[in-house]
Amino acid sequence: MIRRGAMIGARRAALPHGLTLHAMLWWTLAATIASLGAAILWALVTPVSPIGAWRPATVRIPSPAERAALFASVDPFNRGAASSAGPASSDTGAVTSLALTLFATRSTPGGGGSAIIAGAGGVQQVVRTGSEVQPGVTLAAVAFDHVVLSRNGARELLYLDQSGDAPSADRVVAANPVRDTLAPASAAGPLTVDAARRGIGFGPRAEGGRVTGLEVMPSGDGKVFRAAGFQPGDVITAVDGKPVSGAGDGALLAGALRPGASVSVTVRRGDRQLPLAITLAP
Repeated sequence: MIRRGAMIGARRAALPHGLTLHAMLWWTLAATIASLGAAILWALVTPVSPIGAWRPATVRIPSPAERAALFASVDPFNRGAASSAGPASSDTGAVTSLALTLFATRSTPGGGGSAIIAGAGGVQQVVRTGSEVQPGVTLAAVAFDHVVLSRNGARELLYLDQSGDAPSADRVVAANPVRDTLAPASAAGPLTVDAARRGIGFGPRAEGGRVTGLEVMPSGDGKVFRAAGFQPGDVITAVDGKPVSGAGDGALLAGALRPGASVSVTVRRGDRQLPLAITLAP
């Protein structure tokens, strides 16, 4: 006991001004807490932005020359590739003298696309790049306002028809209601087998070296073609739920057109797949 009391007395004697170890630790902790509190208070009262006369950055509007250079180097519809790489930049050739009319274009990234083109008869058809517009004439490329035709190895240009006034959007929408299913147009009488075989033709549609559908073609005045619910450019991709895989499917479809029969087909119209039932009179 005497030795332990002597050690405690020695420790107390080592601290200045009579401070104990417990008191020193308490004051050290109090000073740390006070410093942290001051730092938090400073963070709360100090503005986030720099001190002084600060003004936000204003919007920079490019000059007309800068905007023209930007639009010439970027295609907003096919982002990721400059418009200078598109088909329109390298189009060279004379305007075609063929009796063709271009109604619409749709380009896709990579140089592909399709166009709605009508011949001398006024029948519009959807043509994709690489396909024949008419014998000896192939659609080579699709641009914003024109297409490039390949005719006997030469390149010819066909531009959109802009001879008339632009149609009213309200009238176009009213005249072309969007329907999820196809329904045959009303005709003067029931659709007979003979009328269907005379007025509707089927031909194989090949893509990538294989038959992917049957292209539907009108014959005569086109009344039977429209009465059955078809439109120019339609491609039959399935018959009674079975995908079309060969040219022989056209003969099978023609053989299925019997009196009183109802043949279900799937029609590809643009980017849509729509069902259609060909109902024949008994």
